[in-house]
Amino acid sequence: MNLYEGWQYLKSAPLFGLLLTLLAYRIALAVNRRAGGKPLLHSVFVGVLLVVVFLLAAGVDYRTYMQGASVVYWLLGPATVAMAVPLYLNLARLKRAFAPLTATLLVGAVVGVVSAAGLGQLFGLPRELVLSLAPRSVTTPFAIGLAEQSGGVPEFATAFVLISGVFGAIVVKPLFDRLGLAHDWLLGFSTGLAAHGVGTARAFQLSERAGAIAGLAMGLNGVATAALLPVLLHWMGV
Repeated sequence: MNLYEGWQYLKSAPLFGLLLTLLAYRIALAVNRRAGGKPLLHSVFVGVLLVVVFLLAAGVDYRTYMQGASVVYWLLGPATVAMAVPLYLNLARLKRAFAPLTATLLVGAVVGVVSAAGLGQLFGLPRELVLSLAPRSVTTPFAIGLAEQSGGVPEFATAFVLISGVFGAIVVKPLFDRLGLAHDWLLGFSTGLAAHGVGTARAFQLSERAGAIAGLAMGLNGVATAALLPVLLHWMGV
């Protein structure tokens, strides 16, 4: 078997996408740590760039990559559920802040959908792109399901979710520093609400308390958006 035949066999292997994803993330994690945790070099952002560049350079199509990378999608569910542990440890504080957190959740869910779908309509995007963009503030498993049910494209929804999450993870700390805000709960809830899983991972890097409340916001926003999305899209005439 020559080098070309070996490469063709490797890229068609079922777990090729999984291996590439894990390797890219491991490299991205090392880069982020070497850079002192700088937001612009967030491990998810760098990892995505590495995967995209490699796929383009190697001529590997998306479907071939996803044959193995789909395993990562499956792991998103258990990872989300595992966030219940730090939430349980902060349960007493959550009960005391029930009213303001609920109000913030509802406003955030509505603004997330209306702003995304509204801007899509404003710029004349095709309907399927608008429907794929609408759930961009929720975590990937929710966004995929909501996009499929509403008539959007799951792959586009995934991309929009990723972009939103990476952007939120990058700007959250500098923005809060500029505004003079240092409250862990405020930072965590707003990050999880707007930047879902990627933002939650960033919040955990800042503090365990911020990560716990970000996980709560991410989960609750998924449920709230699932309930509100059909109503809001109908109201907007999408």
